[in-house]
Formats: sequence, structure tokens, C-alpha cells
Amino acid sequence: MGMVTFVDETTSGSRATAWELEIAEERLTVRELIRRRVFQEVAEFNARGTQVFQGLVRPTDAERVVNGYALRTSRRIDPEAQCELAVRAFAGNGFLVLVGDRQVTELDQEIDLPLGTEVTFLKLVALVGG
Repeated sequence: MGMVTFVDETTSGSRATAWELEIAEERLTVRELIRRRVFQEVAEFNARGTQVFQGLVRPTDAERVVNGYALRTSRRIDPEAQCELAVRAFAGNGFLVLVGDRQVTELDQEIDLPLGTEVTFLKLVALVGG
């Protein structure tokens, strides 16, 4: 059983605090890696009961704020729905996934997760005027 480190970055240069998730398998598909990350962040949000979700993608009916996504009405987030949003965002180039220093491009691509693997989720930021 090993720990995988997740890091969120943007193309504008910002980098969020890294966090770790315990993953028993040494190989997973990109889809499953995204799923586990999303389920973890949704579980943490639902347990806290706050209105600001700090996660990979914006939940439905939420707006972007400085430290995440503010829900318009206080509610629990459905992890399956949030996972579907994340998978669609990946497929639509809403973010890139880097495992170590290598970009992965296919949801069903299996990746090796040796001890100490760092996975970067690079969120693409639209250019001004472009």
C-alpha cells in the first residue's frame, strides 16, 4: 500500500498545497485515479458541511471563488455526479494529468504508481483576449 501525492497547478503558475491519498494498487487507469481523487474530496466536503468546495472541478450550481467553488445553496455533493463532471473535463481538455513528469492522455490508460508517485492536475486557464 502506498501514498500518491496530488498537486493542483494552473497554467498561470499557481500551485496548491499537495495532499496524499492512500492507494493499495500499483497500477490504475487514469479514470480510476480521477474517480478516487474526486470521491475523497467530495467525502471531505460533505463531512465538513461548508459551502465552499475545494476540488478538481466546479460542482453544478456553484460559482468560482478565491479558494474553491461556492455552492449557491447548502447541500451535499453527489460523488458520482462530480466524478462524471471531472471525467468530462479531462476528456474536454479542462485539465491535464501528469504522472511524475509524463502526461497521460487517455482515460483508460493504465499507469504505474510506485511508492512516492506525484500526480499533477494542471488546470488550463484561458488567456486574456484569447
